[in-house]
Amino acid sequence: MAELQVKNNGRSFNRMKRFATWCGWESILPSSSNYESRPLPRYTYYQLSRKELFSSILVGYVVIFMALYLFYHSFIFSIIVAVAGVAAPRIRRQALLNRRRNQLKLQFKEALFSLTSSLAAGRSLENAFRGTLEDMKLLYSNPETDILKEFQIVCYRLENAEPIESALRDLAERAKIEEITQFVDALSACKRSGGDLLEVMKRASTIIGEKLTVDSEIMVLLAQKRFEAKIMMAVPFVFLSFLAFAAPDYMQPLYSGAGYLVLTAAFLLLLGCFWLMNKIMSIQI
Repeated sequence: MAELQVKNNGRSFNRMKRFATWCGWESILPSSSNYESRPLPRYTYYQLSRKELFSSILVGYVVIFMALYLFYHSFIFSIIVAVAGVAAPRIRRQALLNRRRNQLKLQFKEALFSLTSSLAAGRSLENAFRGTLEDMKLLYSNPETDILKEFQIVCYRLENAEPIESALRDLAERAKIEEITQFVDALSACKRSGGDLLEVMKRASTIIGEKLTVDSEIMVLLAQKRFEAKIMMAVPFVFLSFLAFAAPDYMQPLYSGAGYLVLTAAFLLLLGCFWLMNKIMSIQI
């Protein structure tokens, strides 16, 4: 009986742990992430800091509470249902992860241009990476910038007589970014075949740079449309608050009897529109 109870408690704890991880609460769970033991950063996963975690929960709670209160004018109901804001860190975590990956892409494009210039000046590939690191330090003053840390890792491995292909392959596997993988593949193929390294790097940096430029333009257009979508989602709530303040008698029938069904249907329709707009805007570039 005791063993069965211990097993059930273990299962309950694992379920709670999975739920907390799904919500984005890894930072307050003991050893909650398999990535904590990894010494190098991975760009397919993002763990919120405690400040980011609690601020996103607070914002999620307040937003849900205000939306529900504007619809139902029920303080108690809004407080209870707004507990769903505990899942807000999941959305925040994904947004920060996407931003970090996009920033790494842009930083990598700048590093490619510097690397090509160093190779054209007659430097060896290893010295070109060291020179690129110094150039990136001038461009990015924050030492925590991802591209600076990654090039420091590469240079450190070079100092320990590790092949450049191995160091870059590890970066590509941790980043899982198509442009970085393509660059590493091109570099590895050139090193194996003994081709013209400078010409290959020029062509690779040009092609990848043009692709990243197009990606940046698309992201700017998407950001504009996302902003417009947020405004469209805010308009019904602004309209409701205006009517509740300017014409409370006109809105009174909605807060009794079948009026709650109408409000619930409208609220669900708004949620469906929000989900659809978010799905349309979630374009993988």
